[in-house]
Amino acid sequence: MAMNIVEATRTVVGGIDTHGEVHVAAALDELGAYLGTESFSADASGYAELVRWLEGFGPVAKVGVEGTGSYGAGLNRFLARSGIAVVEVDRQDRQDRRRTGKSDPLDALAAARAALSGKASGLAKSRDGWVEALRVLLVAKRSARVSRIKALTQMRQIVYSAPEELRAMLKGLPISVFVARCQGLRPSRSTDAVTAATKTSLSSLARRVADLEDELERLDAMITPLVRAGAPELLAITGVGIDTAATLLVAAGDNPERLKSEAAWAHLCGVAPLKASSGRVTRHRFNPGGNRQANSALWHIVITRLASDPDTRAYMERRQKEGLSKCEVIRVLKRYVARQVYPALPRR
Repeated sequence: MAMNIVEATRTVVGGIDTHGEVHVAAALDELGAYLGTESFSADASGYAELVRWLEGFGPVAKVGVEGTGSYGAGLNRFLARSGIAVVEVDRQDRQDRRRTGKSDPLDALAAARAALSGKASGLAKSRDGWVEALRVLLVAKRSARVSRIKALTQMRQIVYSAPEELRAMLKGLPISVFVARCQGLRPSRSTDAVTAATKTSLSSLARRVADLEDELERLDAMITPLVRAGAPELLAITGVGIDTAATLLVAAGDNPERLKSEAAWAHLCGVAPLKASSGRVTRHRFNPGGNRQANSALWHIVITRLASDPDTRAYMERRQKEGLSKCEVIRVLKRYVARQVYPALPRR
């Protein structure tokens, strides 16, 4: 009796090492066999060529991409629009690099193997909605805030070593009064060269601070409506303000449904305790990983509750009596806040 043998369709898993000008792609079949490596330009036409190249080997199951939040952001959006699942791949382990070497094709191949094996399984952020708009505004706000603090610190340091008359006039003033008075300094009215130069420096830095404060107000006027319209349930949680909500939203991304559980969200925020057991000792340790900005936002929420929420203060006192330190209790509370935040993250 004749037997018909039907060849199964081979599925393909890709891996991409991203760069500013060129992306390097590698392809494997479902059994891990090497199919090829190729380079493509980092633009729309290059993305299309890359997809056609991968599909030339067979249906594409998924693609592991290194750098989805930076050089690979555009490629990530293109692949998602093409209906291809994108897996976020971390940089290759240093020990593996020392053992196998380092090159762009090797990195692309490592990304494909990580996606195929399941070592890298997290779906990438889509970066195509209002949360991405919020993220780029927060970048500008953080930069302006850091620059303002730096300028104010420099002004205070200058005052400490300023001529005595100028030092006595500016020492100990509130920030708003201090900046306004420094803006009004007139170097031309000083005959002493040091006094004139000091006034010039303070006036210049004060104008910079004032400009940065105006910039921060403009950015807040854009950030606040986005957060209020997009995440009202998140803002309703005790202790959550505009800044902390914005930070948590950016950590989750435009597609928080990629986080399959509340535990995955806690792990992303670095508040899921890590097992550190050995032999007869069973314990957990502090998690230094995760998104540190999200972790800081959870810390600020806890501190706000400790200052204003009687139940949180009572919990702190009770756990401290049980032998936990204040830092340990705060870690527990951050985990609790993460559990509250997860269902309030907006889904599409």
